[in-house]
Amino acid sequence: MGIRFYKPTSAGRRGASVSDFSEITDRKKKPEKSLLVRLPTTNGRNFQGKITVRHRGGGHRRLYRMIDFKRKKDGVVAVVVAIEYDPNRSCRIALLQYPDGEKTYILAPDGLKAEMKVQSGPDAEPNVGNSLPLGSIPPGTVIHNIELQPGRGGQLCRSAGVSAVMNARDGDWAQITK
Repeated sequence: MGIRFYKPTSAGRRGASVSDFSEITDRKKKPEKSLLVRLPTTNGRNFQGKITVRHRGGGHRRLYRMIDFKRKKDGVVAVVVAIEYDPNRSCRIALLQYPDGEKTYILAPDGLKAEMKVQSGPDAEPNVGNSLPLGSIPPGTVIHNIELQPGRGGQLCRSAGVSAVMNARDGDWAQITK
């Protein structure tokens, strides 16, 4: 993810920066409708409907992209259709399409491009975008979106630019450093 710096045209603009969105494949592409859920807003109200926090409310309606943190389709090769922007998180997301037509979103690791093939399961190679159990990952590999318990879904290293290194394994335990 590149960063674009503004020219210091005023004191407030000096040092300002934004993402350059260069990794997004198609800016005009709309998100996959079947994977969208509307995020409900509370507008500062509690369970009784009374305003408990003032000056909340309004704002643009937001749609949550359903992310597949578990990657349960083992042994099936999926194609990365697009890398997209997600307004609800700092990292980019990748739209995958499986041979049976199913589409899912995953967190896009650094280096994942459109048209790449990804796979999950113990037989998968330790390449960018593939999901493997910790027992199948060779030591020294850079990993992200780590499960703490099998089948629970990724919980660690999910933000943009964050990764960990698989250092060692001993029995059922693995040593991972950030």
